[in-house]
Amino acid sequence: MLGGGSWATALTKILSENGGRVHWWMRGKEDVQHLLRTRHNPRYLSSVAHDLDYVLPTTDLKEAVGAADWLVLAVPAAFVQSALDKLDRDALKGKRVISAIKGMIPGKNVLVTDYVAERFKLPHTRLGVIAGPCHAEEVALEKQSYLTIGSPDMELAEDFCRLLRNRYVKANPATDLDGIEYCAVMKNIIALTGGIAHGLGYGDNFQAVLVSNAVQEMRRFAHALNPQPRDLSGSAYLGDLLVTAYSQFSRNRTFGNMVGRGYSVKSAQLEMNMIAEGYYAVKSIHEINRKLQVAMPITTAAYNILYEKIAPAIEIELLKEKLK
Repeated sequence: MLGGGSWATALTKILSENGGRVHWWMRGKEDVQHLLRTRHNPRYLSSVAHDLDYVLPTTDLKEAVGAADWLVLAVPAAFVQSALDKLDRDALKGKRVISAIKGMIPGKNVLVTDYVAERFKLPHTRLGVIAGPCHAEEVALEKQSYLTIGSPDMELAEDFCRLLRNRYVKANPATDLDGIEYCAVMKNIIALTGGIAHGLGYGDNFQAVLVSNAVQEMRRFAHALNPQPRDLSGSAYLGDLLVTAYSQFSRNRTFGNMVGRGYSVKSAQLEMNMIAEGYYAVKSIHEINRKLQVAMPITTAAYNILYEKIAPAIEIELLKEKLK
């Protein structure tokens, strides 16, 4: 398990309580020492107690990766490259890699799984992604949750589903790796934009129209990149979008709400002290779409607000006229 945030903490809880031995890599030496001493992550979901017979915290990335059969990536997308570039190019040979990251590699504008495949020369059949409406806070509270594991290899997807399933987590396999991963990235953009509108005083009626238009925007974009039959009403797509757009735990909605209320991007980031993946995803998706030229008014509005410094009130007013 790579990452010390809330999702890494929740996944470690699930996997270890299901009997798996989790070599948990965290960057902070103090955090590892605190975990070893108290069994709790000091920064995220600190109420969760980990069984140290099954959870093995470490700051040694090579040791953690070398000892594992599966590698679960749960660091923010912006930090994936700096973390994984410490590994030799053959370090993941024979391993299966699951991305729990709903973001893209900034600057490269590529999905996390595509970056891993290129960097370590892994076939996509050795890769998977965790999707679905799955806020870490609710998982940690053992609220009923539904996950989808996307991979071109159904055996890999089903194997990881078995590692996750318990009384409060249901997991199902799917083959649409690219579509699931791109939609997981885009739903953060939608939630962020909805948060901006909420911060400006728009209500539930507008939010519902925004989300329904967002599904169409996601469909157009996913089809332009990877045309294949896919049902976006499934929980891996629509379910993930809904929970991120509406939940109190959504950091992207919270970030957008702060921007809509007048916070600068920098001040919102500092106050949250958490990564809103949608901020980076907006730029990546916008730049990819310069070539595709898909109609994406919601993504364009978010980009104009966050990167072109257009006043949120003006940009959302313009967006209103493009929604149906």
